[in-house]
Amino acid sequence: MGFQCGIVGLPNVGKSTLFNALTSGNAQVANFPFCTIDPHVGVVPVPDQRLERLTELYHPKKTTPTFMEIVDIAGLVRGASEGEGLGNQFLGHIRNVDAIIQVVRVFEDPDIVHVHGKIDPVSDLEVIETELVLSDLNTLSSRLSKTEKAAKTGSKEFQTQRDLMEEIRAHLELGKPARLFPVVEATAVFRKSLGLLTQKPVLYVANVSEGPGDLASPQFLQLKEAVGTRHGDLLTISGRLEAEIAALPEPDRRTFLEEMGLKESGLERLVRMGYKTLNLVTFLTAGEDEVRAWTVPQGTPAPQAAGKIHSDIERGFIRAEVMKFEDIDRLGTEKLVKEKGLLRLEGKEYVIQDGDVVYFRFHV
Repeated sequence: MGFQCGIVGLPNVGKSTLFNALTSGNAQVANFPFCTIDPHVGVVPVPDQRLERLTELYHPKKTTPTFMEIVDIAGLVRGASEGEGLGNQFLGHIRNVDAIIQVVRVFEDPDIVHVHGKIDPVSDLEVIETELVLSDLNTLSSRLSKTEKAAKTGSKEFQTQRDLMEEIRAHLELGKPARLFPVVEATAVFRKSLGLLTQKPVLYVANVSEGPGDLASPQFLQLKEAVGTRHGDLLTISGRLEAEIAALPEPDRRTFLEEMGLKESGLERLVRMGYKTLNLVTFLTAGEDEVRAWTVPQGTPAPQAAGKIHSDIERGFIRAEVMKFEDIDRLGTEKLVKEKGLLRLEGKEYVIQDGDVVYFRFHV
């Protein structure tokens, strides 16, 4: 699959609790820093009501959701960029994920010691962001020294790369993450090759108490404002409550959510938003044998999407027969979609859209 979100945060903010609830995994949870040393990886199905609806319509032998990998990474402390705590391991593990789920603590609990002795989610957010920025500055300094030597030969390509890195460095020195630096298409590939940690997309998660009180607290309102200035998404979750919900059998879980007036759990929202943060889309295939959801990056052409199913389909691609999920949902059968002229035939240039129901024609 290859799409990973890393759960990061300071020690004792609830990362492993969320991870265990998400994956029903066995990441150790304890009240001391660096409880998580080696990252735990869990594979989590992405909730999708469209998949459920297609299963109702096609009655397949099996239904297969798409998945996202969640990585529980060791807690970071101030000075990680200089090797403090498990800093080098932490930064190395972040480098390997595609997006970051940054957990900050809003809940009060005297039995769970905050590493800084007080609840201040904005400060927690800034500590992690600062360490990632400092790490990126070290990365750029190393890359710049090599590029400057090459630029002295008169190479315009290396001069352009040098100038861009100097601009990004100045941006980082203001304490701003690289993802807020303007994107220019001509240099996008090179910029991605720099491997900057603050270039990765971030979903912010506020771990709150079970009651509604935290959402009205000054700390939470300040956090909401801080995330807004970073153009990020903020999700509120009670890690403790979600762990209790996840421990229930599926029928009891649904009953519990219905009694609370909720359509889905906070963890399901987390997976869905993490999927969005990764800039992914879902296309679906449907038939008597199987109804299945597939993950591709936004902007994927039809042949490459077909390759997710099998490389032979990509190589022998002829066309894609595409229905909108909304049409088959509304009309109730594939036959009616075709009779209404709503089935489209698309070629190699077609870009897969979220919610496409696709059948690929190909040469054997």
